[in-house]
Amino acid sequence: MIRKNLQWLLYALIFVACQPSAKKTEGESKQPNIVVIYADDLGFGDVSAYGVGKLNTPNMDRLANEGIRFENGYATSATCTPSRFSLLTGQYPWRNEGAQVLPGDAPLLIDPAQPTLPKMLKNAGYSTAVIGKWHLGLGSGNVDWNKHVGPGANDVGFDYSYIMAATNDRVPNVYVENGDVLGLDPNDKLEVSYRKNFVGEPTGKENPELLKMMYSHGHDMSINNGISRIGFQRGGKAAQWIDENMADTFLVRAQQFVKQQKEKPFFLFYALHQPHVPRVPHSRFAGTTGMGPRGDVIAEADWCIGEFLQTLEAEGLMENTLIIFSSDNGPVLDDGYEDEAAEKLGDHMPWGPFRGGKYSLYDAGTHVPFMAMWKGKIQPGVSDALVSQVDIFASLAKLVGQPLPENDSEDVLDALIGKSQKGRESLVIEGLKHKTAFRKGDWVLIPSYEGPTRVPWGVDMNTGFSKETQLYNIKEDKAQQINLAGQMTEKIKEMIEEFESIRGKDD
Repeated sequence: MIRKNLQWLLYALIFVACQPSAKKTEGESKQPNIVVIYADDLGFGDVSAYGVGKLNTPNMDRLANEGIRFENGYATSATCTPSRFSLLTGQYPWRNEGAQVLPGDAPLLIDPAQPTLPKMLKNAGYSTAVIGKWHLGLGSGNVDWNKHVGPGANDVGFDYSYIMAATNDRVPNVYVENGDVLGLDPNDKLEVSYRKNFVGEPTGKENPELLKMMYSHGHDMSINNGISRIGFQRGGKAAQWIDENMADTFLVRAQQFVKQQKEKPFFLFYALHQPHVPRVPHSRFAGTTGMGPRGDVIAEADWCIGEFLQTLEAEGLMENTLIIFSSDNGPVLDDGYEDEAAEKLGDHMPWGPFRGGKYSLYDAGTHVPFMAMWKGKIQPGVSDALVSQVDIFASLAKLVGQPLPENDSEDVLDALIGKSQKGRESLVIEGLKHKTAFRKGDWVLIPSYEGPTRVPWGVDMNTGFSKETQLYNIKEDKAQQINLAGQMTEKIKEMIEEFESIRGKDD
């Protein structure tokens, strides 16, 4: 009898062992959700967690303080289109000659056949979406905005896209959802030109009395919502956006996406438009910072992040969501509109301790806020690891069990989630027109370049171009004021050889 009972007990144990494991909790049952929140023209010093500016950004600070705050996080370029291209493809932008700041009617920059971050995540079972600023081109040239516009974001790996057609300072001033312009009246066709104005259409240059925000340079063409832009448009009035509502519009779509997709893993590229020009905050934020519209739209962006985090919490998703926050490039003050960004700056330092800003080869052009938060998985801390947005592709591939890409992206996952202080060894960084510099360890090399030392279209910004080769120790001289090239010939030789082995001989 005892033997028989033991037999039955053994059978029972084998049966239990062979059964599927009990259902895991929501936080354990699937791959982690991934959200990349991408600001536009936000400087290292604009986030109060870095302790060098005067703005208050409590929700950005939450990401920094409850996750890893990187002290050496970089975009690949000091301008928008190239850095976005790099983030989504894992390639340095200078490898694609077209990866420069695009006009509003540019064709799609990313080849639909090439590997991309959203494609890789789709292969891993993710639902994918991009919501916000795109600026990577749409269509194949000569777009008819009254028909389906393609190829576009959906053709490079995004299941859902809700984007502005170009940028908020370029025409057409409309939203595009999955390739279709929203809200078009078929009896009021939208026409766009970057060559000449349409007969009878007012412009900022000829009709400044119609403007509620005066342009300073370059943004004096077609008027929408009392603001003149780059380029000309006619018709499509019902579809044109109201700038003050843009932040809410994108936020609501981002919230809807995570609510709809919460039962399976999702990837969201939430591309904020702030603080890019024109800076037009909602009335809830206008005048709240004392720094003019630039400060106010940063406060607005911070609020959007807070509202989005609350949605993740309400849906029970925080413990299974990796959030990466950064900016496409460094800060700029006057970038085309008279909005008192410089006059009301006070003691605030958007560039932090660094030199330069948007458009510049100096460090503030690409040395940007960078942080990663994953509640319960990433222990809060500060990292000195050298990481770049180009590395997000390979690092996330490692995270979700996909093959590492054969591109410029490096696997720095352990640094990204706080398991290591080791990032990449070196990084090529880019300023205007594919001019590049090289960081290795604490050293930054800027080769000799012909060209204007100041940005030529009205922005008071140093390009970093010089007839002299420049070498800086970025750890001891964050402001890049002491050029050591003349004193350290062997270091220069070493840096140039390694730089050229990656980049080739620069023009």
